[in-house]
This record gives sequence, structure tokens and C-alpha cells, in this order.
Amino acid sequence: MSRIGRKQIPVPAGVTVTVDGQTVTVKGPKGTLTQLIASPAVTVEQSAGVISVNRSNESKEAKSMHGLYRMLVANMVAGVVTPFVKTILIKGVGYKASVANNKLVMNIGFSHPVEFVAPEGITLACPDLNTVTVTGISKELVGQVAATIRGKKPVEPYHNYGLRYSTEVVVKKEGKTSGKK
Repeated sequence: MSRIGRKQIPVPAGVTVTVDGQTVTVKGPKGTLTQLIASPAVTVEQSAGVISVNRSNESKEAKSMHGLYRMLVANMVAGVVTPFVKTILIKGVGYKASVANNKLVMNIGFSHPVEFVAPEGITLACPDLNTVTVTGISKELVGQVAATIRGKKPVEPYHNYGLRYSTEVVVKKEGKTSGKK
């Protein structure tokens, strides 16, 4: 059995989980999330403060979906209690960002400012001119928004200019050398 899939998910105080057929709804102090379990081989059961995700057979599809849906439900339970945060760093001469009304405006080396409007459920913040934080209760949505923002100007490996995650390590490449012998 899947080591991830067989772990039970503890439900913290203040969180309500509703299982209605193949739909799981999690309500907590930060908001509400809903996930459809698309695989008929995977079932979600709730009992006495824990949630367990089970599979009905040993097929390849059931095995692959077992751990996936367990982690999706676990991330929903964690997200409604503590929001997920991704931090993006902006490196470059004259590069900066600001947020107004959940609209991110970045000056990142183009002739025009780059604007990005956050979708519903995502909060953008700029603690300083070179840092952007993406916060939300859905881990999937936070990751997608952070990747979209980072994709506006990926890191250039020769000067290390561009947008990167705070946990990302970028190895600087060596530039051209003279052909003298």
C-alpha cells in the first residue's frame, strides 16, 4: 500500500470536513475549499477527528490516485488553518515591484511596467521593493500564481537578473573568456 496514501489526516479543532459522495469540502477559519475525487477507485471516509483515503483495488490507476488525493485533502485541511506562502525575489538594477488593490506592478527591465492581477483567493504583498509574497489557502493556486509571476522574467544565468523563488538556488554561469593563448 502507498506509504503516503495510508496515513490518516488529523482534523484540527475549528475545521469541518464534509464528505458527500465523491466531493470533499473543508471549512476552516481562513475559508472553504472543495475537491472532487475524480477516480471511482478512491474513497474518502471520515471518523472521529481523522480522515482516511482508501482505494478499492490494486490497479495501477488506483495506486497512483490514492496518494494524490490523500495529499490534496491533507493540503486542504492545512490550508484552511494556516495559509500557504510563496516568496519571490526580484534581482536586477532598477528592478522593483509594488502592490495596489491586489494588482502587482513590476518594473523588470522592459520598456513598460508589467502588471498582474491576482485571482480571487490570492493575496499579493510587497514587504519591500524587491520581494513579492503570494498568500492563499489553496496550495495549488498559490503555486500556480507564483509560477506565473516568476515566468514574466525568469533568472538570466550570466548576470542573475530576474525573478526567483526565495528557496531557489541559481548557479551563475561563467561569461566568455578571451581567446588569447
